[in-house]
Amino acid sequence: MFIQTEATPNPATLKFIPGRNVLEGETRDFRTSEEAHVSPLVENLFEVPGVAGVYLGHDFITVTKADGDWQHLKPAVLGAIMEHFMSGQPVLRTDSAAESTDEFFESGDEKTVEMIKDLLETRVRPAVAQDGGDITFRGFKEGIVYLSMRGACAGCPSSTATLRHGIQNLMRHFIPEVQEVRAM
Repeated sequence: MFIQTEATPNPATLKFIPGRNVLEGETRDFRTSEEAHVSPLVENLFEVPGVAGVYLGHDFITVTKADGDWQHLKPAVLGAIMEHFMSGQPVLRTDSAAESTDEFFESGDEKTVEMIKDLLETRVRPAVAQDGGDITFRGFKEGIVYLSMRGACAGCPSSTATLRHGIQNLMRHFIPEVQEVRAM
C-alpha cells in the first residue's frame, strides 16, 4: 500500500491520501481522543504521541499535530494508517451515530440557504478539500452565514483570509442577502 502525503496551508496539518475511499457520505472531524471511540482508525492515530486532531474526508485523512516535528511524527502516522487499512477493520464502527448537523435559519430564508449551500458544494468545498479541509454550512441569520471549518481549515493561519476575501466575496457576489461570513 502506498500512501501519498501533501502539505496543507496549515503548517500543523498534513494530508494523507491512501489511494482508496476513506469515508462514504459525510466527512468527520475529531478534535480530541475522547471523540475517537467511533473509529478504530482515529483511535490508532490518536495513540501516536503529538496527534491533536484527525479529519476523515472522502478519499483522504488530515492529521493535525500538537507539537513536534513532522519529520518524526509522519512515519508513525503513516504506519497507523497503513496498519488500519491492512487489518480490514471499518473506518467507522457501525453503531456510531453521525455528527450533529444542526442548522439554523429563519423559515423565510430557505431559498437563500439553498443558494448558499449550492455555492459551498460546487465552488468552495472542492477547493478546500484539495488542501485537506472542509467547510460546512451551519446557519444563516440576519445576513450572516455561519460556517464550520474542519480538517486542515480548523486553526489554519490563512483561514480568516479564506473566509473574508474568498468565501465572503463569493457569497456576496452571487447572493445579495449575504452581508458577512463567520466561522463557528
